[in-house]
Amino acid sequence: MSGGWALVVLAVVGLLAGAVNAVAGGGSMISFPALLAMGITPVTANVTNSVAALPGYAGGSFGYRSELSDQGRRIGRLAAVSVLGAVGGAVTLLTVSPEVFRAIVSWLVLASALMLAVQPRLAGWLSRRRGEGGGRYALLSTQFAVSFYGGFFVAGLGIIMLATLGLFLDDTTQRLNALKGVLSLIVGVVSSIAFIALTPVAWGPAALLAATGLVGGRLGVLAARRISAVALRRSVAVWGIAVAVALEVSRHVR
Repeated sequence: MSGGWALVVLAVVGLLAGAVNAVAGGGSMISFPALLAMGITPVTANVTNSVAALPGYAGGSFGYRSELSDQGRRIGRLAAVSVLGAVGGAVTLLTVSPEVFRAIVSWLVLASALMLAVQPRLAGWLSRRRGEGGGRYALLSTQFAVSFYGGFFVAGLGIIMLATLGLFLDDTTQRLNALKGVLSLIVGVVSSIAFIALTPVAWGPAALLAATGLVGGRLGVLAARRISAVALRRSVAVWGIAVAVALEVSRHVR
């Protein structure tokens, strides 16, 4: 595919990823394989995907500012462990060899896809369990682990974080989603600073994905009222499973 057509395809991917994130979550599972298809190495594709996601996180947090207005103390407690986790994940990514990352990336994509597929049932289970096994230290340690994952591999971060926040915090989905957005932004900013300083970023694709992702996110909010989030979630999950299989197969075929 020529460079011009590749950029057109990537722009469409950005729109789709932004819309999917707005409706169901999991848009990174669309943009990450698209970057790989452009010939970008897995580590650089992951780093580029992380940087490109920042404007979407920021825009979502701005849109949720009313739901965030009285969550300052909660954000403050969780932000500190989010920073530490993101630093740990980013440093780990930059420390492991490309071969190791290539060996595990298909399993990370598969885990994210499965998490997306079971998200509705998981949300119901969490709502029943909420308040039974909470505790501040359990929440903080879990948020650290999720942030570590996000610093290492961005795909599926929002899905996992929203699920774990719902386990420990008794609040509405909209307010938890707003909190998830801010914490994802913190993880993204911290890990992106490390990436920009220490490893190459494909800036052209990152800028294109960021810009079209913002537009796609706005369109996704409008479409969310008309499209079944369950159907879209399942479609993206199936796509993620197919990508995971293709990545694992390609690793063994030279």
